[in-house]
This record gives sequence, C-alpha cells and structure tokens, in this order.
Amino acid sequence: MNDRFLKACRREPVDCTPVWFMRQAGRYMAEYRSLRAKHSMLSLCKTPELAAQVTLQPIERFPLDAAIIFADILLPLEAMGLHLEFAEGEGPVIHNPVRSRADVDGLKAIDGTELEYVAEAVRQARKALNGRVPLIGFAGAPFTLASYAIEGGGSRNYVLTKSLMYREPDVWHQLMDMLARVVTGYLRRQIRAGAQAIQLFDSWVGCLSAGDYAEYVKPHVQLIFAGLEREGVPLIHFGTGTTAILRQMREAGGDVIGVDWRSHLDEAWAVIGHDRAVQGNLDPVALYAPLHEIERRVEDILRRAGGRNGHVFNLGHGILPTTPVEHVEAAINIIHKLSMR
Repeated sequence: MNDRFLKACRREPVDCTPVWFMRQAGRYMAEYRSLRAKHSMLSLCKTPELAAQVTLQPIERFPLDAAIIFADILLPLEAMGLHLEFAEGEGPVIHNPVRSRADVDGLKAIDGTELEYVAEAVRQARKALNGRVPLIGFAGAPFTLASYAIEGGGSRNYVLTKSLMYREPDVWHQLMDMLARVVTGYLRRQIRAGAQAIQLFDSWVGCLSAGDYAEYVKPHVQLIFAGLEREGVPLIHFGTGTTAILRQMREAGGDVIGVDWRSHLDEAWAVIGHDRAVQGNLDPVALYAPLHEIERRVEDILRRAGGRNGHVFNLGHGILPTTPVEHVEAAINIIHKLSMR
C-alpha cells in the first residue's frame, strides 16, 4: 500500500511528500458532473454505492496519496432535526435555523446510527480502494456546524452566531457540547468502518479572535480529540483564516494542523510547533495559474517545509469547481517530483 500519507501524519520519513486535495472529488471533474446530473447532492451522500464511487473518482484519475470519503459536513445537522436543502446556486440552506434555547432543546442528540449510510460508504470505499491509498473520514467541527445551524446558510459576518455566543453563552455552550458529542460518535463510527485518518473541518472558525476561540470553541474541540485519541488513527485539525489562532488550534488537539494559504508554511509551523505535522498550503486559485507558476509556488512551499518529517501537501482550502483538471494532475506530479528524497 502507498502509506506515505499516514507516515507523514505520524512525522515518519517518506520517499516524497504525500499530497491530497480537499474537495478532490467534485464539480471540476466531468465524471462527478455526470453523476450529479442524475442525482441530488443528498442522494449521492445517502447512497453508499454512489458515495464510494465518487470517493474513488479522483483516485482513478490522479496519482494522489489519499482518498477522502464523499459526504457533506452538514449531514449530522439534518439527522439532528434541521431541514437541510441544497438550493441550486445558493449552496446549503437550513429552513428551521437554531436561534434560541428552545431551538437548542428541540435538537435530537443522535448517536450516529442515523448516519449509518456514511459508515457503509466508508466500508465500500475501503474495499474498492483495495489498499491502493488510505481513506480519510471527516466531519464538520462544532463552531462551523453551529454557524450553519444559526445563520441558516452561509454568512459574511456571522452576526447571528456571535450574537448568540455573546448574549447567551450558556445556550451557546449547550449547543456546542451537543455538537461535539454528536461529532465524536459520528467520527468514531467512520473509524470503526475503516477510515484510516480523520479530518475535522472548522472552515469558518477564522472569523473568531484568539480570545473568543479559547473561550467559546476550544473546550468543545478538545472533547472531540480526547474522545478519538484511543482510536489510534491520525487526527487532522483544519480551518481557514486561522493565522491568528494556530496556537490555540494546536492546543485544542490534532496530530496534524491544517495551514491555509494566507500564512507562510514555515512561519505557521513554528507557531504550531514542530512536534505536530502540518498540512497545506497552496492557494486553491493558484491551480488556475500557468504551470511554471504552479511549479514556482509548490517549490516555495516545499522549501519552507525544509524536508522536515510531517508535511502533507494540500491546498489551503477546497478545489474550486472551475479548476482545470490538467492543472490538478500537473500539480500532483510536480509535488512528487520536486520532493523526491
């Protein structure tokens, strides 16, 4: 098996820097678009055969070093009683958002059985991968899930989320504790179904100051990582816009800390500490650049990693839907070629 991804997560020596891309299974690929033309987003997620098929699409196409299960971070919210819809051109919309203590009290504390279709997709994807590369499982982190639940969709300023947090901290912590427990159980099921590493996506947490993160988020993320430690798989902690809170994220937990493209990798790693692995950190938009520019940027990131054990190459966030497929393939080959030990 190609296990350089798992080795890098454990800060062990590798023959070359492993690479996978967030949203590597998705709309930039014709194979995905043809499936999506026949099935809704939710039916793709909820049909294990289809979710496993989508998971493998980029592995069949590119020399990637890991697969990530195809799912959506909002699936636990739907199982907890929120009405989720993927509106055309708008992204996810929640029609009964959480705005009060009564709304939080009305949420269902699920144990993960309601998301068994994701565990089954993990089992099927592991079997289909047949040891080619490791499989990553994932979930949304409590802050990002809470923000979706409260805002009812995407947000620029998180006014409703932060208002609840500041105005009714006890209600906020009740919601975050519930989400942390749901996420822990959900991820544990993915690991036991065969996920060989886990990524916790806190995509929106960069809107917080270091002080607010420490007070309102960190204890709940610590609960998740503490609950998964004994499962024995690498745990990746990812967020965007997190330059100001990298130290606090490291304290919250994770064997690997994701770094977005706004920081230099070497500077971010120094803040995080070299006793942790790091993941990142090419700007997703750099994949639109000419190949010589992609190569220049990859070379810079690898130079900053300095050949140190524990670097997983990734984008600073997910692949964008209009990314040229041939640039994705070229970037992977460049990363492997330039980092060959």
